[in-house]
Amino acid sequence: MGLNCGIVGLPNVGKSTIFNALTSAKATSANYPFCTIDPNVGIVAVPDQRLENIAKIIPTEKIVPTTVEFVDIAGLVKGASQGEGLGNQFLGHIKSVNAILHVVRCFDKSDIIHIEGGVHPIRDIEIINTELILADMETVEKRLVKNEKLVKTGDKNIIASLDILKKVREGLNNNKLVRLLVLTDEEKKHIEDLHLMTAKPVLYVINIFDLEKDKQYIDRVTDFARQENSKCVVISGDIESEIAQMEPSERKTYYEEMGIGESGLEKLIRETYSLLGLITYFTAGPKEVKAWTIKQGIKAPQAAGVIHSDFERGFICAETYNYNDLVALGSEQKVKEKGLLRLEGKDYIVKDGDIMHFRFNV
Repeated sequence: MGLNCGIVGLPNVGKSTIFNALTSAKATSANYPFCTIDPNVGIVAVPDQRLENIAKIIPTEKIVPTTVEFVDIAGLVKGASQGEGLGNQFLGHIKSVNAILHVVRCFDKSDIIHIEGGVHPIRDIEIINTELILADMETVEKRLVKNEKLVKTGDKNIIASLDILKKVREGLNNNKLVRLLVLTDEEKKHIEDLHLMTAKPVLYVINIFDLEKDKQYIDRVTDFARQENSKCVVISGDIESEIAQMEPSERKTYYEEMGIGESGLEKLIRETYSLLGLITYFTAGPKEVKAWTIKQGIKAPQAAGVIHSDFERGFICAETYNYNDLVALGSEQKVKEKGLLRLEGKDYIVKDGDIMHFRFNV
């Protein structure tokens, strides 16, 4: 299941600062390119107030949130696809993630050098996109050469893939990201194993220093993202990293004083979760109230399999009700009395916020 996001961008845009704040890790963060070489990996809990609310109604020993994995990938530079900097190594790290958080520098600070000489967020985005397109072109070209040799075997899959690969190559040659090409689900399956970087979903992380001063940059990136149907999150890496060092009680007071409902980081984590096409269902009992991550559209037996393969193998049914009904009525008993607890079978598609108890027999 896709649960990891690569943090990508030019050097000195604030990737490691944001990663450190997200994970409260201590990845090296310095004012020079190639500060991060091996990707740092951090597992981050997905903030979800529903867990606390369920635990207030169903007393439990512990609360277990679900998680997302973030990978801090070193800064890419112009020419990375030709091996500039440590390009090939870094591009390999991007291939292995499920989605991309593209950090865009939208602040002007004289003490932090800009590798391209000045703040110009759209130019920076296009540098990264160009490098990813060039690397993807090479991948597609290699596969085309291989499949053209294999076509004489008469394999229907190989024959079908040729047209799709040519279509993708043409798009890349015209500077189009694969995720913006019109491809059917069937066509996407033919290129899935190539792990093309420009096919991955992207969330633009607008890193600012001063909301008022940097508004012009925010607007530019927001417009750019809208045109390609991507989302943005505005964040101040510096401020968030300071907040991340606070004790939870201090943090709460700070948010109340500032009139902030949630931190930029919390919004970023939730948007990442959504970007990966994930939803949450819950299990609740005296031992634990726990959030479980599944892909949208998954059926009950596969959702049960996330807990244990035996649950999927011996699936009988799922006792299911929704979080909103529990909160509205105040107890499981009242949910049952209202007839809102259902027995769902193998074809039931699990919904975000379902609270489930699986019956199985192995």
